[in-house]
Amino acid sequence: MTPPPLPESPGVEPRLSLEADVAEVSRSVASVAADVSRLVRPRIAVMVLVTVSAAAWITAREERLPAAALTGLLVGTALVAASSSIANQILERDTDRRMPRTSNRPIVAGRLSAGAAWWLASLSLVGGLALMTMACGWQPAAVALATWLLYVVVYTPMKRWSPLNTAVGAIAGALPVAIGWTAADGPARLSAGDAAPALAVAALGTVLYLWQFPHFMAIAWLYRRQYAAAGLRMLTVDDPTGLRAAGQSLAAALAMIPVSLVLAVPSGSVRLFLAAAAAAIAYAIATVRFAIRRDDTSARGLLLVSIGTLLAVLAAVIVFSPHT
Repeated sequence: MTPPPLPESPGVEPRLSLEADVAEVSRSVASVAADVSRLVRPRIAVMVLVTVSAAAWITAREERLPAAALTGLLVGTALVAASSSIANQILERDTDRRMPRTSNRPIVAGRLSAGAAWWLASLSLVGGLALMTMACGWQPAAVALATWLLYVVVYTPMKRWSPLNTAVGAIAGALPVAIGWTAADGPARLSAGDAAPALAVAALGTVLYLWQFPHFMAIAWLYRRQYAAAGLRMLTVDDPTGLRAAGQSLAAALAMIPVSLVLAVPSGSVRLFLAAAAAAIAYAIATVRFAIRRDDTSARGLLLVSIGTLLAVLAAVIVFSPHT
């Protein structure tokens, strides 16, 4: 006679089921968060927001933007930046599919349809521009719209037919300086004869424009084979030797040194002068190394130094610009 089966421990199956459900929800949330990050590219957005903040800071000087206005400006800018990133990925979904570094983006992988992505891009753009207008007026919103159009309508398709796309993209990358300047009443200050903020902002915008050439040429070198397979006309694809890319990078990095020093002229801050000079010289050294070696190791080093240089310059502008 066989003994009866032992009774199952009460609550074991429900507990295991609950743990499995929680794990599945966690995986789903993590997957959605990863896709959102791929769509909006938060690291680029943060750089844009810091740039806007720095430009507004040196323009306003002793008259700081109200917290509510600054918050509305930054949130609106972040929405416009997210919209441009989504629109860029919609337009580049065919070329993204051919490159391992971009093949897992949500639109390419089919986790988000192009139609739904256009809705997201449109709503983010309209919402961001409306918020910026309510917070700081129409001028910063107009600059943000111009930046969006230049990046999405001109730069993105230009990558397929001309290596000059980097020069155009660099303008879009520098324009956020004008968002901060207009938000802090820069045009009115200039009209009233206060040219110091305009000089500082112009220097910052020029630094950002020049900074992008070594930064993007390092990326273009590292992924030159992928860009070539995707049919994108980066300079490292047109000239596989890297000589032209190195030349452009070196010219921009060397020009950055005197322009960076101009950042300190309106304020007369010695600390800003020294910090900007140190960052620009370090960037030039990394660029010279890349120009001489033209290999993946020097390109990765230049890419890392480029990020540190930009953060150092923007931080120095905010920390060392005198405010009362």
